[in-house]
Amino acid sequence: MDPTQAPMEAAHDFSFLGLFLQADPIVKGVMILLVIASIACWTVVFEKVIRLSAARRQAKAFETLVRSGGSLDGDHRGIAGHVVKAAVDAWRDQDSTETRAERRERIERAMRGALGLEVKRLRTGLSLLATAGSTAPFVGLFGTVWGIMNSFSSIARSQDTSLAVVAPGIAEALFATAIGLVVAIPAVMAYNKLSGDVGSVQSAFTSYISVLGNRLARDRAGHHRAAAE
Repeated sequence: MDPTQAPMEAAHDFSFLGLFLQADPIVKGVMILLVIASIACWTVVFEKVIRLSAARRQAKAFETLVRSGGSLDGDHRGIAGHVVKAAVDAWRDQDSTETRAERRERIERAMRGALGLEVKRLRTGLSLLATAGSTAPFVGLFGTVWGIMNSFSSIARSQDTSLAVVAPGIAEALFATAIGLVVAIPAVMAYNKLSGDVGSVQSAFTSYISVLGNRLARDRAGHHRAAAE
């Protein structure tokens, strides 16, 4: 065995942790930034999964309420509660001179406004996934380019073109690219899935907003009773 081989092998650890610890400070900073971005993205994903699960249940409850013609005065929670409250407030604030079509449009507009605010809250954080998905590969590529530059600098200093000289720097550089892809691929997939789920929840509410608006626009007698009370 070449006596210089053992020290060379001991000097360079090609495990993931070893590649990180032995990396150039700039490459190490890129890796840390990508790991932080990955943690932030997964935090958003888990939070959105929980909130969208609740939103789907609220959309189903809203559908059941509208289809059954149930009372709007109950304790309605979440998105459904905000939409129903907007509908009831608009229904109570009627003008005797407006037509039924105008009344219906006003009530539906109030519900769509309330729904829009809730959907905006649901979308909060999705931009982080989109940003991470589009930029993480390039951030990792920056680390790769920097690491390869260091490898060429090592060749120039040592005047040695053997693989043993350039392998550590290249391995660290490619590891940065790998981390960038590990961040970007799940982020893009999660963004597409969660954006579609938010759109589905919005569509589920929108489908029955017009039904509820038409029902409330017809209910003039109920309004007069409420005003008298």
